[in-house]
Amino acid sequence: MSYLCLLIWACINLSYAQQYYDSSECSSDTSSPGSRYICNSLHNSCHTFLVYRANRYFQTLTNIADLFDMSSDKSGEVLHLNNVTSPSEILKPGREVLIPIICSCSGQFFQTNFSYAVPGSTTYSEIACGIFEGLLKSVTLAEENQSQENGSLQVGSRLNVPVKCACPDKVSSSPGVKYLVTYPFVEGDGPVLLSQKFGISLEDLCAANRLESKPTVYPNTTFLVPLKSDPFINFNIPDSSPPAPGFLPTITTENTNKSKFIRNLYIVGSVVGFCLVLVAILACGLYVKALKTWNGERLHSFNARIISTPISCTSPARSSPLSGQTGRSSTNSCLSPDLLIGIKYSLISYRVEELKKTTNNFSEDTKIIGDHDQEGYYKAKIDNVEVLIKQMRFEDTRHVIDVHSRINHINIVSLHGVCYGENDFSWSYLVFEFPSNGCLRDCLSNQSNPLPWQKRTQIAFDIATGLHYLHYCIFPTYAHLNINSRQIYLTSEWRAKLANVGTNPAAAAGSSKGVAPEYLIHGSASEKVDIFAFGVVLLELISGREDDIMDGELSLKESIGFLGGGSSTTTSEGGCFEQLRSFMDPCLKEDHYPLAEALCLAVLAKACVEDDPLHRPSMDDILKVLARTV
Repeated sequence: MSYLCLLIWACINLSYAQQYYDSSECSSDTSSPGSRYICNSLHNSCHTFLVYRANRYFQTLTNIADLFDMSSDKSGEVLHLNNVTSPSEILKPGREVLIPIICSCSGQFFQTNFSYAVPGSTTYSEIACGIFEGLLKSVTLAEENQSQENGSLQVGSRLNVPVKCACPDKVSSSPGVKYLVTYPFVEGDGPVLLSQKFGISLEDLCAANRLESKPTVYPNTTFLVPLKSDPFINFNIPDSSPPAPGFLPTITTENTNKSKFIRNLYIVGSVVGFCLVLVAILACGLYVKALKTWNGERLHSFNARIISTPISCTSPARSSPLSGQTGRSSTNSCLSPDLLIGIKYSLISYRVEELKKTTNNFSEDTKIIGDHDQEGYYKAKIDNVEVLIKQMRFEDTRHVIDVHSRINHINIVSLHGVCYGENDFSWSYLVFEFPSNGCLRDCLSNQSNPLPWQKRTQIAFDIATGLHYLHYCIFPTYAHLNINSRQIYLTSEWRAKLANVGTNPAAAAGSSKGVAPEYLIHGSASEKVDIFAFGVVLLELISGREDDIMDGELSLKESIGFLGGGSSTTTSEGGCFEQLRSFMDPCLKEDHYPLAEALCLAVLAKACVEDDPLHRPSMDDILKVLARTV
């Protein structure tokens, strides 16, 4: 009798050691076996892990740690666990990250609870299946947050997020299992690839999820990975595509004199072609060497950049800065992988004495104070060319140079050179071009010489073109994260250039105005932060006003409530146009701009400053709209 009870007890525990796989959609409104992992009172809690993939909203371990409420004392463990050197390191999109968790038995289900603040207009499905990548189903999230008023999500409200997890059982089909890791599938993923990543057999993997061998799985669903030791993800998985066939059927043919002649002709042609390629490479090398010899001590920094970008994203070449300084060496960095050896990204190496002389020993008269910026900017003139000198911490300089070595675009301020302190190595100086008409904010504030409408639309198009290049046309892609009207400069032809590319954007978060809410609340860095900032700049171009100086008044975002969705809505089209006229820059006369075009740009700006980043347009969409106005 006692043996029968023991057998029944073991069978019950075995049912909890194995969990069902739920193949239904993450956004479905119904629960299925496996939607949540079942537990019993014999298992209170365990230490285990889950897998999360880096994405455009959560690019660093710091962002991911904030999402999963990880305390700072766990940062060292997470870094070591994922073989990452710095919590601020930008992770490649899709990079899998192991998150240590405590999994507990709550009622009849295993779960680990997190808190999430609703950033804007969203749904349970977008949070569960998008933000949390299917680690729980939307129906589970809705059930756990029934206290939300009328079942709707309020901006700023906090949700309880019960992420799926499970604890192994002592009586298990695979003895010695130490952890059950929760793993979310994505498109193109599968059990075979999963078994290779964690180094376990496909049979054990399927058994833990109550599936037969060679199962079919779906994106936004989870699998349990049974591990007998601490987890380790193998990212160096060889290509699983089928090998090329070992032989092909052949037909014996007569080896005629004609075929021999053609074969010999191919051989001769190949040899001649190879020789011509060698001669061309040698000629290029001799040319570069001769050019360097001709330059001698002066060594022109031609600032050539060979960037490997998609053909569709090719941008106009940027002219080289005028150097020609005596006794100035060329500091070469970031070698190009191009075939033309010797042509590389080069910077002028300035001397501290030279910069002190042109800035009057970095006097306050030459200093330009940037918005929310702690580091110094100095306007100077070197060889009769106006430049912008930026004082930076030594450790940040390398990152700026690395970013600029991958950039070649007419709408981005170019980097001329660098100066490292001779005695004080804690600071260094970067020398940028200085577009002659100064920053956009100053031009908009100049009521005596207001910008005409045509120039404003061209400036908006230039800004969007520069951001589109950063978002789509360099690898890896780059988000500026510090766009505002004081970081945009205008040339003598009134063309816009983005400044501060590659610098630390953390200072921008010091103000709550003009900054995307997800960046302020969660520090989520993505291209959508730039979209929000672009919308604010577009509103400044339309209204002439600066968002940061409207204390005691409506912000620019609140001022366009008449476009719909705000507090000051109207019921007639005429009323909308009247309010738009009052919103426009008073320096612009009504007959100097097309009202319909202004309305189009205002609606575009409103879409850019949506609270929910998922509802904002992409820079590709923005360019399509602006192209019709230029």
